[in-house]
Amino acid sequence: MIVILFALIFQSCATGKHLRTEQAADSEITGNYTLMLHGGRYSEDLENVAIFDKEGDPYTFEIAAREDNYTVQKGVPAKEALDVAKKFVSFHRSVRGTKLNRLVDKEGNIIGYELRPLYYQLEFGYSDILYTDYSVKDNKIIVHIWLRYELEREEPFLFRRM
Repeated sequence: MIVILFALIFQSCATGKHLRTEQAADSEITGNYTLMLHGGRYSEDLENVAIFDKEGDPYTFEIAAREDNYTVQKGVPAKEALDVAKKFVSFHRSVRGTKLNRLVDKEGNIIGYELRPLYYQLEFGYSDILYTDYSVKDNKIIVHIWLRYELEREEPFLFRRM
């Protein structure tokens, strides 16, 4: 699995076709979004991320996971999307806050956002325990989400793939 993971990362970086993330403020989210909620599959699920796909642009997002690992809601107004996303990514007992990032294409256009949980560092050794990769193929954004390798290796029974 690690070899595949590194191959995906290398391929997305080598082609230069990936999105960059930048920290964002809640106030900049306006308009309507397709809200994708990844995770929340069981009470100890840590791979919880909300993706805001800006509606009306030429891009679509696709999460590289089984369909039962995420939900999709279309046409969600910005404030409602943010409220739903914050509640969703914060449900785990060890979440201490959230981090909002804008997703920027190679031309500098904001095409969406991600909201991710920040955990108590004492619990896992890191506050931000997730990796996300946004690779671009034509106008489709393929999203890969996974835990830091160190965490999966330390306690594989806790972080099993569902």
